[in-house]
Formats: sequence, structure tokens, C-alpha cells
Amino acid sequence: MTTITWIGLGHMGNPMSANLVRAGHEVRGHDVSADAMAAARDKGVQTFDSMEEALQGAEIVFTMLPKGEHARAVYLGNTGVIALAPKNALLVDSSTIDVETALELHRAAREAGFRFVDAPVSGGISGAAAGTLTFMVGGEADDVAAASACIEPMARKIVATGEAGTGQSAKIVNNMMLFICLEACAEGSVLADRLGLDPKVFWDIASVSSGNSWALQTWYPVPGIVDSAAANNNFEATFSATLAAKDAGLALMAGEQTGVRLPAAELVAERLQQLIDEGYGDKDCSLITKYAAPDGKIPGWDPEKA
Repeated sequence: MTTITWIGLGHMGNPMSANLVRAGHEVRGHDVSADAMAAARDKGVQTFDSMEEALQGAEIVFTMLPKGEHARAVYLGNTGVIALAPKNALLVDSSTIDVETALELHRAAREAGFRFVDAPVSGGISGAAAGTLTFMVGGEADDVAAASACIEPMARKIVATGEAGTGQSAKIVNNMMLFICLEACAEGSVLADRLGLDPKVFWDIASVSSGNSWALQTWYPVPGIVDSAAANNNFEATFSATLAAKDAGLALMAGEQTGVRLPAAELVAERLQQLIDEGYGDKDCSLITKYAAPDGKIPGWDPEKA
């Protein structure tokens, strides 16, 4: 049994930490949300009102945070993880953040004598609950191996991506491709509908043909086709437009830094920002489907009930 501290018990951190509890580890958790901590307690996580208390005795520290600025706040400064955690603890950041911040955290941890890996994940809330996430882990080989031993109960696949920051690089590119595939599903589902195709018949064809993708299998934006799709629940968020816009922005930032042209990613980023501007930032990112419809009306979406 390993003593694990988990910081960030939200939509992803909650089921991920619960899988560690089920694997027999002692998990000590902290979150700024009382509701998130209550939900984690229901799954066997010991919760603490302060991060300092949660970090006591930690052998490994996982963090799952919304943005780079949150990661800096949690790790750095006199009240951060680096200042408060036991010096022998292995630090694992599973947030999705920019590469520059990831490298900053690596440097700060190394200078303080800590082992640190960046280990973002792919697979969404459903993968977090099922323990089938893909972890992309960047850092020193020995540290990656040590982290992998505790990651296993949460993962279907663990990939060592290379040096510090490469986990985040892989995640940024992967999510960019996901959102582009989602835009394809959005446009395709509306076009198929307007052409009079039965949505289930079309999905059955696409799912075994060249139009297949993870987005089609998991987020297809038509109700009654895919159990995990937000379209079944008036586009209540499984992955919010706000978080998706953040991730798309990280890809565009990387494109600017490297000189790579990303017109498809730019289009999806515009669609996501439009949702935010219309007050739908907390709705699911697959709601971009409504922009493919000439009248903005799509099956499963009732703005009056939003």
C-alpha cells in the first residue's frame, strides 16, 4: 500500500483517485470545492481542508488541475506542494497545461530535490471511471517507471514520451486532433440528417468505415446513438466548451511557437469560443454541432432547458 496525496478532485480527479483506493492505496485528498471533497469521501478518499494536511506522509503526489496558472499556484510558493510535501515524494502532474509551465514545474521540483513527471491523460470522464485512461508521461526514465507503478490502476496504457514536457506536448497535439475529429462529427451528423439518413444507420456505417474516430465512438452529437454522448442529456458537459477552448488554445500557441499552420484547429477554437460568448461555456464541447445547422437547431438540444 502506498500513501498517495491527490490534489484536484474534480470530474477527472474524483474517479481516478477512487480507482487508486480500490487498488488498495491510502489516498489523501484536497480540493477547493467542498462538494468535490464530499464526493471523493463517498469513494473512500480521506479528505483534508488544507493541502498541508493532505500532503502529510505522501509517498506520491498526483495533481489534476484546470489550467497552468492553477498548477503554478498549487506547486510553487511558500504554501505550494514543493514547499510542503515530504522530500522523498514523487510528484506527478496529470493536468493539461502548456509546455512552458510544465518545464517550469520540472525545474522548480528538481532544484528542490524532488522527482517530477508530467503525466497528462486521454480518455475523458468515462475512461477515468473505467480505469482505461492513456497516460503520456514525460521525465527522467527512473521517475517515469516509478510513477507508472501507481498509475497502473487508472490506465489501459502508459506511454513514456521522453524528456521533461513531452507528456504535455503529446497531450496538446492529441487533443487538437480530437477536436478536429469532433468538428467532423458535428458537420457530418447534421449533413447526414439533412440528407434524410437515419442517424443510427449512418453511425453504423461510419463506425466501421473511414469516417470512424474516438469522437464518433464516444461523443457522437446525436441523442440515442452513443450512451456516453452529451447529446443524450441536452449537452450537459462531459467535457466543457471552456476546457476544450483552453486545450485548443494550447495547440494554437504551440503552432505559433513552432511556425506550424493549423487552420482546422483555428476553426474549432472559433466554434468553442462562440459557445463561450453565447453563455454556453459550461455546456459540452460537442454543442459546436449547432453551428453546422443553418437554423442552429439540432436533435437533443433545447436552449430553453439549458
